[in-house]
Amino acid sequence: MSDDTNPQDAREKLFAMIRDIQIAMVTTVERDGSLRARPMAAEFLEGDDDHLYFLTHIESHKTEEAMHDPRVNLTFAKGGDYVSVSGTATISRDRELIEKLWNETQRSWFPAGPKDPAACVFRVALEYGEYWAPPAATVTMAYGWAKAMLTGKDSDGDLGDNRKIGQTGAPG
Repeated sequence: MSDDTNPQDAREKLFAMIRDIQIAMVTTVERDGSLRARPMAAEFLEGDDDHLYFLTHIESHKTEEAMHDPRVNLTFAKGGDYVSVSGTATISRDRELIEKLWNETQRSWFPAGPKDPAACVFRVALEYGEYWAPPAATVTMAYGWAKAMLTGKDSDGDLGDNRKIGQTGAPG
């Protein structure tokens, strides 16, 4: 685990990983308290590292769930990199915001484009995050894992970088 990363660097790394992965498993809370997750593509606004945005249908289960209980968790995973962020969701029908977030890959869900009356923004205000990133050398990680399996002891190798980030960028 890295101890030398300052909070702002850790926050920037978290967002760089999210931007690289882009597809999140978005978990909401159903009315009965159970958790429900589904994949969604994150959208970003330049200069806004406090929110993640998702275009979705106003009458989807996730929007109903977020309006009932706004607590959400987003998880991202790719090639050994993992990110988990939690926050509060709000639903917006702001057409200007929808147009800012729009890209043509979304036409599959919204044939009428950004003016589709069913389109809304699932906006997540980020509160806490954590990431795990493997060391650059996969061989180092594999060696540490094999050593731990054979000896029954914790690996003393570099197993990567893990940081918790609070709402203001302070360690969580």
